[in-house]
Amino acid sequence: MSVKENLKDIRTKIPSNVRLVAVSKTMPVAALQEAYQTGQRHFGENKVQEITQKHDVMPGDIQWHFIGHLQTNKVKFIVPFVALIESVDSLKLLREIHKQGKKIDRNINCLLQFHIAEEETKFGLDLNEAKELLEAIHKENLDFVTICGVMGMATYTDDSEQIRKEFRHLKETFHWLKETHFKQRVEFKEISMGMSGDYMLAIEEGSTNVRIGSNIFGIRTYV
Repeated sequence: MSVKENLKDIRTKIPSNVRLVAVSKTMPVAALQEAYQTGQRHFGENKVQEITQKHDVMPGDIQWHFIGHLQTNKVKFIVPFVALIESVDSLKLLREIHKQGKKIDRNINCLLQFHIAEEETKFGLDLNEAKELLEAIHKENLDFVTICGVMGMATYTDDSEQIRKEFRHLKETFHWLKETHFKQRVEFKEISMGMSGDYMLAIEEGSTNVRIGSNIFGIRTYV
């Protein structure tokens, strides 16, 4: 199936209130253009150099999501155009995003990435780290960042019950944060969870934002 056909198929499965982010990392610009021509506007990348290169040659109305581990020394390259940084996993990173956003007078939308998987390789906050981060936002007036919700990646496993449990935990974390820190903030509404192998489970558990790559573009070949 082509990119166009894959997108059409996926869209029939996703409710209208769930955003589809096409994860285009490692994919050539031609593949992104094909997706764009079908109406796809949200694209996800995990490398700073790659997202900036693609931003320079793709149409200006694309909403770019940064979904990978972000080093503080590279934040400045993406803050001028990124629509959403989904992978804020430390206070240090959030401070740098605020600093770079302030320099260009641009507010940056972010998600807090939580560690929900049993795998040690995944990045993400735990609740105590999140509390510290949120206290700092208020104390330090980090007002060039807007926290729009949470993100998490489930364990890579065929055990659907384990995946469901991890997604459920992220949703519970979202609701706890909403009640305790963001009750009056309408922008705090996103739960980004679910990828090619588990996005239907994620949607069942409350995802508002699914990140799908190989189901759209095919299997990646890493050089």
